[in-house]
Amino acid sequence: MPLLAVNDIHTFYGDSHVLQGVTLAVEPGRVVALLGRNGVGKTTTIQSILGLPTPRSGEIFLRDRKISGLPTYEIVRSGVGWVPQGHRIFPTLTVRENLELAAVHSRPGPWNVERVLALFPSLAERRALRGSFLSGGEQQMLAIGRALVQNPDIVLMDEPSEGLSPRLVEEIGNVVLKLNGEGCAVYLVEQNLAFGLRVAHSVLVMNKGRIVFSGEPQALAADSETCRQYLGLTKAKSKVAAAAGGA
Repeated sequence: MPLLAVNDIHTFYGDSHVLQGVTLAVEPGRVVALLGRNGVGKTTTIQSILGLPTPRSGEIFLRDRKISGLPTYEIVRSGVGWVPQGHRIFPTLTVRENLELAAVHSRPGPWNVERVLALFPSLAERRALRGSFLSGGEQQMLAIGRALVQNPDIVLMDEPSEGLSPRLVEEIGNVVLKLNGEGCAVYLVEQNLAFGLRVAHSVLVMNKGRIVFSGEPQALAADSETCRQYLGLTKAKSKVAAAAGGA
């Protein structure tokens, strides 16, 4: 049974039909990456899982429980962690206060504030600093930490590499791999193809609110037409093959 199952969801913003029958699944202990250009519906997919907004039709299950239609806070408490695009930490709270606030309604599990600080030594050094004084990379680490202290079954990450230097992108990728090595399932949306293929067990490609490709990273590497048409890669096969080699 999939840990997370999204079945034929249709999501609207007003009269705009953004997601047009999206179906996907994340198995326990797996990393799934949704790739695609800007504006194709990737972030809306994560927001729909969280009920922001609720899909107009279709169903979403976490294990065997239907979560579509539930309030967002209940979806999160059911075991869905969220690392939003743009971090969305509390800038006036310290690193520790951000983590402690997120842990108020945490589920039982191995993650707590001290373990997150051990995972991110740079945050441990800055635990007394306000969020507004952190670098972009540190804010991303804090956003991941806020999700972890809730002890989720799956973590949803929205563009985790956005705006980061190559060194920090590599570091965040290492964190995703470490979390997955400890059994955490991850669903992420990305524009950074190399990052997505490096960390993912399987990849999806989205275009205009529909999934147009689903398979392993190596299969995408072999599908140069999909990469050219939907990801804008002119020399797709060589570029994707190089990225998929690190997956």
